[in-house]
Amino acid sequence: MSANAIKFGTDGWRGVIGAEFTFERLLMVAPIAAAVLADAYTAKTGNRTIIVGFDRRFMAETFAKRMAVTLQQDGFDVILSDTYAPTPAFSWAAYSLNALGALVITASHNPGDYLGLKVKGNFGGSVPPEMTQQIEARLGETLPPMAPGTLTTFDPWTSYCQELRGKVDLASIQQAIAARKLTVFADAMHGAASTGLERLLGTPIIELNSNADPLFDGGAPEPLPKYLSQLMRTIRSHKDESGVRVGLVFDGDCDRIAAVDGSGEFFSSQILIPILTEHLVKRRGFTGEIIKTVSTSNLVPRMAKLYNLPIYETPIGYKYIADRMLDTSVLIGGEESGGIGYGNHIPERDALLSALYLLEAIAQSNLALSDLYGQLQTQTDYHFKYDRVDIHLKNMDERLRLMAQLENQPFTKIANIEVRDRNLADGYKFNLVDDSWLLIRFSGTEPVLRLYCEAQTLDRVHQTLAWAQDWAKSIDT
Repeated sequence: MSANAIKFGTDGWRGVIGAEFTFERLLMVAPIAAAVLADAYTAKTGNRTIIVGFDRRFMAETFAKRMAVTLQQDGFDVILSDTYAPTPAFSWAAYSLNALGALVITASHNPGDYLGLKVKGNFGGSVPPEMTQQIEARLGETLPPMAPGTLTTFDPWTSYCQELRGKVDLASIQQAIAARKLTVFADAMHGAASTGLERLLGTPIIELNSNADPLFDGGAPEPLPKYLSQLMRTIRSHKDESGVRVGLVFDGDCDRIAAVDGSGEFFSSQILIPILTEHLVKRRGFTGEIIKTVSTSNLVPRMAKLYNLPIYETPIGYKYIADRMLDTSVLIGGEESGGIGYGNHIPERDALLSALYLLEAIAQSNLALSDLYGQLQTQTDYHFKYDRVDIHLKNMDERLRLMAQLENQPFTKIANIEVRDRNLADGYKFNLVDDSWLLIRFSGTEPVLRLYCEAQTLDRVHQTLAWAQDWAKSIDT
């Protein structure tokens, strides 16, 4: 495949191992990515240091080591991780070590046959789209020869864990666990979160899927209910009925989170973001802007109104939230897919920090997540449900036909409910007169249609999603 076929998505470049993602292609992309980072940040850092990290995927460490050697030969001073770690740990390393940035080998939540490359900037977050566009445009360019740099290794967990521990009342969590008022479960999904919570808490928890599995049990390391049946069964069948039980779920590179409560009910970030907002404001006394993406629950602006906080909406993709974090004072920024970040940290989604804040909220309130959420629903008078589905289209031509229909003949009714207005900030979001909404988006790199819906009941959500799927099939026929 040609260099032009390498495209960066919402957070990095990904491809099937041995097909799109090969040593040859990675070693073409990585030096250009490092050069773009150097152009952007050398004046600030005064160095040519690049952090190289990796997750637990098949051959991720091998790819990272090969990339590190190539970068060293191209004149960069490389600090290579000596173990897998969460992507946020490498973002933190880029920031705390004043490096140009970090190049991380990971395919995040994709199935096991994928690998990828994430590019992080000196500020500790994903680089903006303009920089990934520069990388794409310069592929195939020959860099000027330079004397080889240095290659050293480091443990990314040490400084990262120290930083996170200082952001919460660790003692309150530890005491709640010791007193059996709180039982913590974690599903590492065979990914980079493995051992993370125990490292942070300094006390044993019940961790599932801690081992590396290149096939991810035949699924994908994505915090969705369809992959969490083992965790849900384990929590429901746990013999100790005293106290609060909570399960925390991390994606493959540990920058996205979901949760499961004591009854086995799934809590997406649509629920966790409001809970975390309430905790940070009410118990920690924090303030600042709330950032949401176009697909995030309407409960979030209700929370902003409840606490008299400014709110800002972005397109989908955490890089847009990170850009906003660099420009203003932020309390929290989150997206529906599980990425949540904080203004008192680097501008990066960080699942382990979110986990600590959730545990702190439980320990300090003595309430389960379901109780905390129920209180917020009552306070805001907002009781809606949410779900999403992805549909694989036949080809990109089908995608174009659907987009043409949405552009030229936008819906006036959806599942018999009138459309109040449209939001075209990212995809096609239809706000309905009953305060529900349907968002239709297309993948930019593959023939995939993404449907998101929030409505008064789960039945209504599924009716709306089914209506949208029927519409997509009707256009194809």
